[in-house]
Amino acid sequence: MSCRPRPPCVLTIAGSDSGGGAGIQADLKAFARAGVHGMTAITAITAQNTVGVRGVYPLPPQAIVEQVAAVVEDIGVDAVKIGMLGNVTTITAVEEALELTGEAPVVLDPVMVAESGAALLEDDARATLRERLLPRADVITPNVPEARSLAGLPADAEAPPDELARAVHALGAAVVVVTGGHRSQAVDIYFDGHRVVEIPGERHPDGAAHGSGDTHSSTLAARLALGDSPLEAARHAKEAASAAVRDGLRGIGAGVGPVNVLGLS
Repeated sequence: MSCRPRPPCVLTIAGSDSGGGAGIQADLKAFARAGVHGMTAITAITAQNTVGVRGVYPLPPQAIVEQVAAVVEDIGVDAVKIGMLGNVTTITAVEEALELTGEAPVVLDPVMVAESGAALLEDDARATLRERLLPRADVITPNVPEARSLAGLPADAEAPPDELARAVHALGAAVVVVTGGHRSQAVDIYFDGHRVVEIPGERHPDGAAHGSGDTHSSTLAARLALGDSPLEAARHAKEAASAAVRDGLRGIGAGVGPVNVLGLS
């Protein structure tokens, strides 16, 4: 019998990207890169490639709950990353499933729009996400447009990212990290209710972007499972996502190329 210790086990509850660039595919790559065992509960199957999303096919809510129950009962869950949810029914199923994961920290990436511009969260589901899942999150990782939406602001509203972080935090999340990918400066803003911390990074305008948000949030969840504090985990996530964008995979598809999570040459 092996005496090798069990690695941390991290569960992603998210959609499947048939092109392999985002969603659970990106999450599993980030988990592997961070040194944890990745598990999945698929919320929806998407038909997409580097050019765009052709279709989104939600799974039945009971299938989502049963996937989570299966891994909890046999393997255990040390952290959870939540990604694409899509609709109210799925959000309700995920809320039920989280009752099974105990005290495992939850990282919520409020996926609303794909890199191609396709909507990935129905309009009527946004309030449900705010009310049902955001208060359950240990860390939420919106980009600037997502933070505006969660805060109930118009899409063109001018608000500093630290104010957005405070507004999202007031909705119930323990820690907010407003990611800097949609700003002129690639600086993430961390707020835990007490302090605002800037997490700087380099902008790579010629790098890949598809899957960068997934890489960030899944790396953050992995680092929490490995024992990092939320701030330490957010810093590791920033580094991992920035490197994956910088080293993005060229020549794959005709559209937005996938990030290079695993450092492929």
